[in-house]
Amino acid sequence: MVLSEANWDHHVPLPKLGAAHSRILVGLLALVCFINSYDGEFVFDDSEAIVNNKDLHPSSPLNNIWTNDFWGSNLSSNSSHKSYRPLTVLTFRMNYLLAGGLHPVGFHVLNIALHCVISALMIDVFAILIGGLTYDSKGRRLNQVPRSSLLAALLFAVHPVHTESVAGIVGRADLLCALFFQFSFLAYCRAFRGGNDKTFSVSWVAASFLLCAAAMLCKEQGITVLGVNAAFDILLICNVNIGELTQRLLLKGKPVDMNALVRSRLVTRLTLLLFGGGVLLYARWRIMGTGPPAFTEVDNPASFAENVFLRIVNYNYYYSLNAWLLLCPWWLCFDWSMGCVPLIKSVSDWRIISLLLLWSCLIGLISQALCTQDGIKRRTLSFGLVLLVVPFLPASNLFFRVGFVIAERVLYLSTAGYCLILSYAVGYSCCLWRKHKKLLQVAMMGLLCVNIGRSAQRSQQWRSEQSLFTSALSVCPLNAKVHYNVGKNLADRGNQMAAVQYYREAVRLHPRYVHAMNNLGNILKEKNELVEAEELLTAAVHIQPDFAAAWMNLGIVQNSLKKFAEAEQSYWNAIKYRRKYPDCYYNLGRLVWYADLNRHVDALNAWRNATMLKPDHSLAWNNMVILLDNTGNLAQAEMIGREALVILPNDHTIMFSLANVLGKLQKYKESEGFFLHSLKINPSAASCHGNLAVLYHRWGKLDLAKKHYELSLKLDANAPGTRENYSMLRRKLDQLQKTKG
Repeated sequence: MVLSEANWDHHVPLPKLGAAHSRILVGLLALVCFINSYDGEFVFDDSEAIVNNKDLHPSSPLNNIWTNDFWGSNLSSNSSHKSYRPLTVLTFRMNYLLAGGLHPVGFHVLNIALHCVISALMIDVFAILIGGLTYDSKGRRLNQVPRSSLLAALLFAVHPVHTESVAGIVGRADLLCALFFQFSFLAYCRAFRGGNDKTFSVSWVAASFLLCAAAMLCKEQGITVLGVNAAFDILLICNVNIGELTQRLLLKGKPVDMNALVRSRLVTRLTLLLFGGGVLLYARWRIMGTGPPAFTEVDNPASFAENVFLRIVNYNYYYSLNAWLLLCPWWLCFDWSMGCVPLIKSVSDWRIISLLLLWSCLIGLISQALCTQDGIKRRTLSFGLVLLVVPFLPASNLFFRVGFVIAERVLYLSTAGYCLILSYAVGYSCCLWRKHKKLLQVAMMGLLCVNIGRSAQRSQQWRSEQSLFTSALSVCPLNAKVHYNVGKNLADRGNQMAAVQYYREAVRLHPRYVHAMNNLGNILKEKNELVEAEELLTAAVHIQPDFAAAWMNLGIVQNSLKKFAEAEQSYWNAIKYRRKYPDCYYNLGRLVWYADLNRHVDALNAWRNATMLKPDHSLAWNNMVILLDNTGNLAQAEMIGREALVILPNDHTIMFSLANVLGKLQKYKESEGFFLHSLKINPSAASCHGNLAVLYHRWGKLDLAKKHYELSLKLDANAPGTRENYSMLRRKLDQLQKTKG
């Protein structure tokens, strides 16, 4: 159990710092890298996981986080993503409560703090993996490799690939998972504090399992800590030489001493790890309910390749790209789907070379780890490979199809393995080339500085959707989703004209991109380019017949083109695929009222459905009042108007419509009150001043009528009917003046 100090540790070109100083240094550098994201916006996936997630609201039952997925959908739903991360959602809810609403600063600050803590804790993890478990006379664990563990932790803290996990709030899942991953590993290490491999603490092993379960409740990747714990037990606690063991089994040389493994109780512990992992996986499967989520070819095209060989080739190409992001994290993108990484379809594709390079490096590292007689080197490289590969397995497509091509966030834990190997390489090189130690030191410091600069730059890009999306254009110009998101961001900021070209490019790159077609069709509708809008929306619903929003927008366009029968059918199709669709009911009501004046009841029913589904649907309430007013049903119009104002007490449009009804019912005082209240909220409404003037005119309050006619004409000189009414009032006032005279 007690290992001598690694013979290359003192060659690592870093000062030997105490434990506290090392942690402070690592935490500070992690803070420097990502601090500029603290006041960023909610970006990209934050909209669905946080802004639109009702599970964060205090009004939502707390129990919902245990039955819903990460995005707020019920796990039993077929549309659920099946990402079960209740502990992560719980921290989002805490942020919401502490900030008193959706204020992103608190969310970002916690993410940054978590990364700083994780980076500092990596010193302990690396110290154990490289230098082993060594205790002083007081039972305190010693760090036998202070320089190497510090260097690896520094490299981890400043790696730019972490930006998505730290600066993107939904990356909280990766951060919390990594934190509990570390706790689980350290707890498993505590089980062997007695100093030999034959005795271990069952309570600490149990604690390790519980912490593993907590990691899984933050993100599914957490279960991989059991694999790391098993490797730690085999390689360090029992000091098994895998290369030598393999040679004995394959070459049938000196027999393997199985009794020694039994005496060490390794088999017992591995059985416990296997059983615990099985229980956690079974529980996770039961929680998913309806089975794994269904992904489309757009999400992960390699998994839909025409044969097994092409799938394997493309999966390995994805692995090589992930490895490249660790080596050279310059080309970073928020999304790698939709044509960003074209499939390899033949062996003549030059990109095959990257697969060969990847496996050449991996085989070289594996052979170095297995064949060396240097115990420290063997363990360091073995643990580096374990940390590099094992946490990545859930994202590898080996066990199940995943919903992405490349996701930088899934490399958060794997980066630790890369940093461990790189730290060893630096120390070994300094030991081997002592004459060039200064040069190696400069190179190492240069790498750290470049990574710090790149992390800070990338964090800046993650501060807003505008900068995040536009930064991806140069990295993934073939990605239709990148162009779509740039266009959507421009449209949301009011720049419709600029958005059109990006939507068009998204449709060109991916001709079946229905969301881009729908958004482009909406903009063309607003520009009155109705024929092209109809073509795009028709194509969208043909590609995806259950796209309710596209059906509704198609109905609006067809209504504008006077194709009333087709428009009504489109609205009903939208409602067929989305039963609770208040906006569609509202548009349906407008259609059957304006297109066919004899279908008042159908219009009222449609608007009533809209208000039942969405009680604060102001336009539907107002249209009901107006329709009943126009058809002479004044008593019912009054009742509907008063009902609406109970729900929307400050809606000036409903007040205006109800005031008109009350005026016709000769309830002048009440009508006046609603007109004045409406004007208090919206004093520049010319029509409200004009109708209030008409009320005063009828009521006989001619001076007040004159005042409001003049205010109405001042606000809108062409207000319909107002000038004529004002002229009538002036004549009447003149007559009264003459009579008095």
